[in-house]
Amino acid sequence: MSIIGFIGLGNMGAPMAANLVKAGQRVLGFDVLPGSRWASAEHGVQVVASARRSVEDADIVITMLPGGEQVLSVWKDVLPAAKSGALLIDCSTIDVASARAAHALAAERGIDSLDAPVSGGVGGANAATLTFMVGGTEQAFARGKPVLERMGKRIIHCGEAGNGQTAKICNNLILGASMIAVSEAFVLAEKLGLSHQAMFDVVSSSSGQCWSLTSYCPVPGPVPASPANNGYKAGFTAALMLKDLNLARQAAQSVGAQAALGAHAAEIYEQFAQQGHSASDFSAIINLVRQESERR
Repeated sequence: MSIIGFIGLGNMGAPMAANLVKAGQRVLGFDVLPGSRWASAEHGVQVVASARRSVEDADIVITMLPGGEQVLSVWKDVLPAAKSGALLIDCSTIDVASARAAHALAAERGIDSLDAPVSGGVGGANAATLTFMVGGTEQAFARGKPVLERMGKRIIHCGEAGNGQTAKICNNLILGASMIAVSEAFVLAEKLGLSHQAMFDVVSSSSGQCWSLTSYCPVPGPVPASPANNGYKAGFTAALMLKDLNLARQAAQSVGAQAALGAHAAEIYEQFAQQGHSASDFSAIINLVRQESERR
């Protein structure tokens, strides 16, 4: 069984590393936060003293970090210590340019690499049902897929370096905008006297049906597993949605793509975050829609 180095044992990284341990992998883990290191040690991760130490004996190295700056910094630090023939996989959600720069760093040392951001949130990380959107060569993908399958349910090769990140931000542009549209529709229905359940029953079987409605309904009741039934405790925070929408906006600007709805969605989530709701689930955006509706 290969040895896996895992750098970044936060809300997503910790359960992902734990699932690798459950699958029988030896995992050498590191995080800058002592609390994260201790928590992962309790789930069988062999915690080491530094990021470099986590890669020295590793056949595969996985990073799960907050942004492109951190990914590039860590990869620059650990690549000189990586074994010949190692595979580096970045599962962070970062900008496409940084992802491609990370691939270039690995290529300079003759090391295979993948960008493999995830969809599914903390719940998917815990249940090992994540979707991985993967960019990189066919050779690297073939090597990485068996490991990713221990942490997720769907592993999709999206093409060349950086295409995993491209798929992720395009998906979340749709998700962020559609959640706002669903929220606006529910608030309009409320004001016109239509019950939440009637609204859900009609739209979920009509042309307005979408994931934001049927899996993550922003009002309590119709979808028992949605965060709306748990005080909007985050599965995917408003702060993370804002991050992804901003990444999509930056990418659109860089290639001259029209993405007006995505840009406006980012502005709405930014307003929500500025009001102190960054840690709420992104579906709580319906509360901002209600608030703004009451001002009219």
